[in-house]
Amino acid sequence: MYPNWILQRAYLTPNRVGLTFEGKQWTFREIKEISILRAKQLNALGIEQGSRVAILGENDANTVFVMYACMHLQCEMVILNRRLTKRELAYQIDDAEVGTVLVNDRDLPLLPENVNFILFSEIEKSAWKPVEIRKEWSLDQTVSIMYTSGTTGFPKGVRQTAMNHQSNALASVLNIGLSENDVWLCAVPLFHISGFSILVRSLLYGNEVKLYRKFDPEPIAEDIASGRVTHISLVAVMLERILHVFEEKELRASPSFKLVLAGGGPFPIDYLKRAEERGMRVLQTYGMTETSSQTATLPAEDALRKIGSAGKPLFFNQIKILGAEGPYQEGEICIRGPHVTPGYVGRFEHNPSMIDGWLHTGDIGYLDEEGYLYVVDRRSDLIISGGENVYPAEVENVLMGHPAVKEAGVCGIEDATWGQVPIAFVVLKKDASIQEIIEYCSQHLAKYKVPKKVHIVDALPRNASNKLMRRKLKELLR
Repeated sequence: MYPNWILQRAYLTPNRVGLTFEGKQWTFREIKEISILRAKQLNALGIEQGSRVAILGENDANTVFVMYACMHLQCEMVILNRRLTKRELAYQIDDAEVGTVLVNDRDLPLLPENVNFILFSEIEKSAWKPVEIRKEWSLDQTVSIMYTSGTTGFPKGVRQTAMNHQSNALASVLNIGLSENDVWLCAVPLFHISGFSILVRSLLYGNEVKLYRKFDPEPIAEDIASGRVTHISLVAVMLERILHVFEEKELRASPSFKLVLAGGGPFPIDYLKRAEERGMRVLQTYGMTETSSQTATLPAEDALRKIGSAGKPLFFNQIKILGAEGPYQEGEICIRGPHVTPGYVGRFEHNPSMIDGWLHTGDIGYLDEEGYLYVVDRRSDLIISGGENVYPAEVENVLMGHPAVKEAGVCGIEDATWGQVPIAFVVLKKDASIQEIIEYCSQHLAKYKVPKKVHIVDALPRNASNKLMRRKLKELLR
């Protein structure tokens, strides 16, 4: 059994600030009181203890309190991606067999037709009904359900248990350390595992979360430079935009700023070096929805020595490379540990999440001679050109080293001679010719890896967590 995280945190550090949003602050005692009231109001509105509900809400304090209320009721929360189409949301609501969707008022227009819902404002105005708030939770209790981005086929609803979340948070803190003055800036979506895990860590660690409604590089850069925050979780495109502000305004990170937790795919080496020049330590991580966030993280002392690595598995976790017989041999990354999902819901409910105790990720990587993980690419994105493997991430990394390239995406297209060839899409930060970019690639890549065509575009397709969607790059050609 685990303690109810919200009750336990309020008991241990009641007067410590736990949440800040748009100038307002709440202590852990206040968070407990509000979330218990919301739980009683939900009970009065017919939400039963242990039921499965969906939550559709933007990053704001109301969404946090509703999530915590559902945790008190031990509901299974299907946390919906508010950037999906109505059709995609309808699939998830139906697949998860959700009875009621709890909706932030501002998100009502996003909701599909013929869905039973309760607005956040209705919850806040409702009368309340007594309900038992349990002080302990079972290890296998499903806390959240998040749907994978669905890069192939139908999205899967991934179960994330109390043990999954708690194991992940504890393994992370053993790696990065902890101080009572830590403040984690959250500008990633709460409906994504990177955002929700920040809330979990706050309850377990007792640190403040400074929540942003949406990513805004200028005030975030000021928070980092002033020392207002100590930690932030980012994907590559977000870091680049913050670095741009830092460089434009000649800022440096405050000495009290500790680290950037970097996820969502490999970060260009150029970004890591630029961040280091500005006093920002970037810790590469590797994780996914099925592992409740991180599986591996690069220790701070190895950030430059092992630049480009995602680090070693965190304390409770294991990684192996399928079929590899030694270091540097590439293969599918497989994961084992208490943070791995026990399974799925809906149409994939009977599909095992693991094979022989290991989660097969579909990602390609290798371990070096010291056991550090290097993620090469998504297996589904692999380009095979004339029998040679071309990994888009490698080509993108070179492209983003060009001084004129701000963002880059690479995919394969069919070719009569080679089977497939790589092509590139770039967003520029200053003028450059296509020929100049191709020549730059020729200087850094084997011939078969050089993009056969480069297209200059205004923006790249990204999902809600700002991760590049390579499968949609070809749509830019239409």
